[in-house]
Formats: sequence, C-alpha cells, structure tokens
Amino acid sequence: MTVSSASTPAPRVPDQGGSVVISVDAMGGDRGPSVVVAGMAESAEKNPEIRFIVHGDEAQLTGLIARRKVLAGRCDIRHAGGVVTMHDKPSQIIRKGEGTSMWSAIESVRQAEAQVAVSCGNTGALMALSMLRLRKLPGVNRPAIACLWPSRGPQGFNIMLDVGADIRADAHDLLQYALMGASYARNGMGIELPRVGLLNVGTEEHKGRAELRQAHEMIEQAAPGSYTYVGFVEGGDLPSDRVDVIVTDGFTGNVALKTGEGTARLVGDFLKEAFSNSIMSKFAALVAMTSLKRLQKRIDPRRVNGGIFLGLNGTVVKSHGSADATGVSAAIKLAFTLAKSGFQDRLAARVAQGTAAASATTGGTGEPS
Repeated sequence: MTVSSASTPAPRVPDQGGSVVISVDAMGGDRGPSVVVAGMAESAEKNPEIRFIVHGDEAQLTGLIARRKVLAGRCDIRHAGGVVTMHDKPSQIIRKGEGTSMWSAIESVRQAEAQVAVSCGNTGALMALSMLRLRKLPGVNRPAIACLWPSRGPQGFNIMLDVGADIRADAHDLLQYALMGASYARNGMGIELPRVGLLNVGTEEHKGRAELRQAHEMIEQAAPGSYTYVGFVEGGDLPSDRVDVIVTDGFTGNVALKTGEGTARLVGDFLKEAFSNSIMSKFAALVAMTSLKRLQKRIDPRRVNGGIFLGLNGTVVKSHGSADATGVSAAIKLAFTLAKSGFQDRLAARVAQGTAAASATTGGTGEPS
C-alpha cells in the first residue's frame, strides 16, 4: 500500500494486482469510507486484475484498507482532506473543489494514471468537476448520464440516457446520446448491434416536439452499421424487450428514473405487507420463498448501481450516494468492464465519426439537408 499527497505525483501502484487501475473517491458516499472500502474488497476478490488509487483521508483509509487482506499491495492512497457533501452546489465546488477527494479522483483519470473514476458523491458536483477537469469530447455539446433499467430483454437491462446531466437537449444532442448509448451497449453489455429508440409521447412519426421529429430523422440516418433504430418508443417500452437503448432529454429521463425507483419500492412494500397480513399469507410467503428471492435478485437496484458519464475525455461512474458494499462493488465492476473493453477510445472514435456524418447530411447547419 502506497500513501502519497494528492497535490504531488505519486509512484505507480505495484503490478501485483493486475492491469486495470480504478480511481475511487472514498469519501463522497452517505455511508462513509468504510462501506466504499468494503465494496472495493468485494470487487477485488472477484477481479484479480483490478488495482485502486483511493482518494480521501489518509488516516482513515490506511486503517480500513489494512483490515482487508485482499486489498494488500493493490491500493495507492492519495490524501485529500476536503470532502464534497450532498448539500454543496456545483458552482461552489468548481471554485473551491481542489483538494477534495472527488477532485483528486477525477484528476487521476485526467493524468492517465487510472482508466475510470468511481464516486458515490454529489451528482451535480461530480458532473461539474468532470466537465471542468476532463473536458467534453469534440463534437459533444452536452454530456449525458446513462443508467441501466431492468427489462425483459435477453441481457436483463436496457440503457437509458440522459437521466439528469442536463435538462435540455436539442436534436443534435439526442443524436449524440444515441451514438454514445449504442457504444455503451456494445462495450459494456456485449450487444453487437444495439436497438435504439427515441422516447416520445407516442410511436407515430407526427407526434412530439419539432426537435424530437428532427432527431428521429438524424438518428435513423446515422444508424446503418452502428445500431438498429426502432423509431419512437413510449414510457411502457422502458422495461420491454423491443429496445436496448432509450434516448431522451435529462429532464424526462430523470423523472422517469425517479418514478421507476419509487414504484419499485412501493411494490416491494406492498408485497411485504401482503405476505405478513395473516398466518396463511406468511405460510404462502414461506412456500414462495425461492421465487421471491429470485425476483428480489432480479430487481435489486444494487446490481445495476452505477450511472455512466458519457461524452467526456475520460470515463466516470457515479454510484448511488446511499449504496452499500454490494452497490459499490457493482459500480466498480461496471467501471472494470468498461476499462477492459477500451470503451473510452471506442466511444471517442464513434462520436467523431457520427458527428462528421451528421455534419455531412445537414450541411453543417444542424438541419437535415
């Protein structure tokens, strides 16, 4: 285990742990660094190739990591005394964020010491710092946050973006989301030719706002060889097997995400109440225990913990702030999978290719020619 200051270059982590280096903001979550380190240990147990650069309070992290034998020789601690809280405003963090564990974690990706950064911290601040330090990919106007949505599809999840990076999105932005979402589906989920749909109030081509109808044409034109465009999809298609990637603006996506999470909790509460209502219902729950556990595992939000920031010069994975060790481990696993696939380079190449194609078909004006 190596300890160094966040403000000065540090020695590389020994090669004992393997080839994929993940930068972890250990201080940003609601549950503190002990849960983050526990999640790191779970991931390290399953993936011997992972190494970590861990950012946060040196004294706390040294003791926590020392108690996890599986992390021995696989962590480089970077001391960062500041912490970005859930109440901090992004504008404040941009001005005063240097010296925090979040800033330091992103900096390791910017300096090419790590392939991916993972944080449980404040989403707005994380996106603001990521854009400030990593910058946007050429051709990307608005980065997006992509999340996984439980579905009936063969992979068990659909990708939806944007779910909150920016509440606005014009036709060109939605095209970029389609390109980035398809790249994520190929490299993160192994879907060779992803099916992409554009979220709308109906599937008919005449429905929706003007920018949606324009995006519909642009996404369809860019599809050949990269993805299959299924056209407009509705809210009921989010968990369906009709589509692999759902494209929408950040306002709509965030509302849909929060609604889905709230509904899942409500259904879970209703099931608990129903099965504890009487002696017979408790007996029925006992009989159905195996099926209930299978259902619980399938819809467990911890298994899909991790929103990806797309459109930046570096990969950042945002874990839920309240994630437990299993959730943190899932976010790290996702980061590991993307790093192993060479996702960032592939994404940059696909965005550049798609931007050039879109410019050619619109005459550089953003309007179909």
